[in-house]
Amino acid sequence: MKTIVTTAGRPTDFTKQLAKTAALQLDLPYIDRQKRTVTQLQQYYQSDVLVASKSRWEYYGQTSTEPFFYHPSSAMFRLKRVERGERDPLLEVCQLQTGDSFLDCTLGYASDSLVAAFAVGESGCITGCEANPVLAFILHEAFQKGRTEYIDFQAYMNKIQVVSTDAVSYLKTLADESVDVIYMDPMFETSITESVNISPLRSLGVQDALTIEWVNEAKRVAKKRVVLKAQFRSPWFEQFGFHQIIRPNTKFHYGFIEKSCTQ
Repeated sequence: MKTIVTTAGRPTDFTKQLAKTAALQLDLPYIDRQKRTVTQLQQYYQSDVLVASKSRWEYYGQTSTEPFFYHPSSAMFRLKRVERGERDPLLEVCQLQTGDSFLDCTLGYASDSLVAAFAVGESGCITGCEANPVLAFILHEAFQKGRTEYIDFQAYMNKIQVVSTDAVSYLKTLADESVDVIYMDPMFETSITESVNISPLRSLGVQDALTIEWVNEAKRVAKKRVVLKAQFRSPWFEQFGFHQIIRPNTKFHYGFIEKSCTQ
């Protein structure tokens, strides 16, 4: 899908420079706003629109009813709970320890990666794959340059290194047993109507189904575990050999492959 870069409705020299720099970095056309609405720009250029505002980036897809901008989604209340010593299902299945490395194959809003950043501590390492280069750009700007209004957990955000590629391609570049825990959450398998907060991401994200190549590469690279999150009726748990953890009254379950069990 074609994308153009522009400024907010009332541009300043600062937002113009931001937009022009982003256009150059992403190899996308910069378009002067000229008091046009985003809808007018979408229709005229038949494209998605990346908007530089004063404090954040907004990404308007042609098929989306609202823009994507970075926010930590469920991580806000999850982090507050784990900081108080309460349990988190993801951390329980991943069994992360201080100093571990964690690869999030499906970064999205990075909610799970933020929680993982708490678990691995200062000496740990968090990497996330985002196949859509514009989404990857927005996430990097939020995490590494503070271009977000959500700064309560900036220390955790700073730990996340965003890789602008699909998960399988990135896994192929990694050595055997070089990442402690590899996590995948292909959210597009089944639409959950309650997840309205991810609707802009759903329309803009790259929709990849889980494949045997993906699972095999993850098993090769993982040192400890490969973890899957999927709809509770998903055939992927059995199909790819994940031990499914039944969570009563929840629409999503976790599954894991213990690396020691695959050797």
